[in-house]
Amino acid sequence: MPQLPSTAEMQRAYLACDAGYDGVFYFGVRTTGIFCKPSCRAKKPRPENVEFFADARAASLAGYRPCKRCRPLDAPGTPPPWIARLIEDIERDPARRIRERELRERGLDPARVRRWFKDHCGMSFSAYCRGRRMNTALQAIRNGESVTDLAIGHGFESESGFRSAFERSFGRAPADAGLDPIRVAWLDSPLGPMLAAARDEGIVLLEFTERRMLKAQFDALRKHFKVPLVPGEHPHLARLRVELAEYFRGARTSFTLPLVFPGSAFQRTVWTALLDIPYGQTRSYQDLAQVVGRPGACRAVGSANGKNRIAILIPCHRVVNKNGALGGYGGGRWRKQRLFEIERDAAARSGDAATGGA
Repeated sequence: MPQLPSTAEMQRAYLACDAGYDGVFYFGVRTTGIFCKPSCRAKKPRPENVEFFADARAASLAGYRPCKRCRPLDAPGTPPPWIARLIEDIERDPARRIRERELRERGLDPARVRRWFKDHCGMSFSAYCRGRRMNTALQAIRNGESVTDLAIGHGFESESGFRSAFERSFGRAPADAGLDPIRVAWLDSPLGPMLAAARDEGIVLLEFTERRMLKAQFDALRKHFKVPLVPGEHPHLARLRVELAEYFRGARTSFTLPLVFPGSAFQRTVWTALLDIPYGQTRSYQDLAQVVGRPGACRAVGSANGKNRIAILIPCHRVVNKNGALGGYGGGRWRKQRLFEIERDAAARSGDAATGGA
């Protein structure tokens, strides 16, 4: 059974409706016999009436029935049905404009929709839709479609209006369509939802959605690459989903994806050293400082480690304090502990297989 976060942390999470913990734990309410996800927005029970479970099966076996509001039996991190249908409509026709009036006609509160996209995608609903429209237009221009046809197909009243919108999104005219914007997508994981970003060069970001540094990370990417961040898919992101799923199952010990991690010379040296820490092993900050040739710079190494933008793939979670204590982690110490457990258990299974289970 995976180790749960501390009781105090789980209490804080469910009282704050923190979606970052969805799939990490579930809570049962003794007075109603119902179990929920941490993000459930139903009336909050008193802490003394709550017990916690690592998975929905354990809650069900304890006699609790699933909440009809937060639907805890849905796969961890998956969008609720009302959001899933909305995203399906956007993906079916990215050029279509969905205005607040239509949201209300669907029975959706525009403020609730905005909040969900802000919390899970790092941008407002209107920015998400605009990004999908413009990203689709960019691909069409690359494929030779005329700007006039695109303007009409994307609902603009004039070609000049389309050109202005394109330049606001990408910082250049449609004629300069050779740019490679950063595509951002929302990913499911057993440790909560994540945001990933990629360009043709490779993966540039993988972070848990509630990380406080996420906005600063986005700003750093925009500044370095001088291109916009737009919602969309990319072959690297599709491959990332596959490899991450294998990693969390304990079936993958290394990643094959190209990584792009711009930073200062010192930061890049530290991040490169992180890639050399073997799966299932740890190094102290002092060890890492020795490796990069700066034995007295443990604090600077820790700072660079904390600014890593590509979690898990660049394994900053494998760095611990000199005494073996976990130390900090941008995704939360409980996640760091869970990543240790995944790698430790997979390494143990691999060792058993190599020795015939002896």
